[in-house]
Amino acid sequence: HFVIAGLAIFGILFLLVHYALFSAFISNPKLSANQASGGLSPAEFFGYFKWFYLVMGVWFAGSGILNVISGFCIRARRHRCFSMFVSGVNCLHLPLGTVLGVFTLIVLVRNSIRDLYVA
Repeated sequence: HFVIAGLAIFGILFLLVHYALFSAFISNPKLSANQASGGLSPAEFFGYFKWFYLVMGVWFAGSGILNVISGFCIRARRHRCFSMFVSGVNCLHLPLGTVLGVFTLIVLVRNSIRDLYVA
């Protein structure tokens, strides 16, 4: 879970770099001059695309925080249901998160592991 949290940090860094490059590209005055009539201007398109950056940034940050908390919970053998929930969320991160989520769920539903969390 700590590795997936680290990858979430890289995801946020990628979004920041992509935003900076896309912003520099959109702010080029030659791009606006060559625009055909009709449709969205590049500045309007970038205005809508900022929502994508916001949603993905919140997703990566939330996922990273949840995975760090889940990692500490697994280490302390506490809050098994929370770790199972985070594993389900990780299944949405293709392909590494899916592998981690499925294998974490397989391990956490074992009776021997369930006994470790109760004790």
